[in-house]
Amino acid sequence: MAQKPTRRLAREWAVQMLAACDLNPGQDLDAEIGALWEQLASADETLSVGGKALKQLKLFAEERVKGVIANREEIDGILAPLLEDWELNRLGTVERAVLRMGVWEMKFSDVPAPVVINEAVDLVNWFSGPKSRSIVNGVLDRYAKSAR
Repeated sequence: MAQKPTRRLAREWAVQMLAACDLNPGQDLDAEIGALWEQLASADETLSVGGKALKQLKLFAEERVKGVIANREEIDGILAPLLEDWELNRLGTVERAVLRMGVWEMKFSDVPAPVVINEAVDLVNWFSGPKSRSIVNGVLDRYAKSAR
């Protein structure tokens, strides 16, 4: 049974795309996104159902992916000192993707910080595990406080 398309689901798609881009650097971003849409569509029947809502959610996901990729150097510069005795490249791919998207959303979108943090914690818990929740929550909370 297909999930109802929501922003949460769009964020899941974005995390998957960001993780793929992180693992395959230097690829053409639009081609990579197109290929990932095809892969996701074969695994998720939600994407095979058309409609305006689905198109908006796909754009929502792509905005995050393109925004993170375009601002990755700046975002990584923000994240590095917030990791406290940890290095960004030592984190798992999913954790990096979620943290980067979280910082991007707080810095470049109108999504309130508490919503961003809650979504990020839910996403990393879904894709990774309980230990990752603590890291993501702590880092994004520190960023939210410093950005005020």
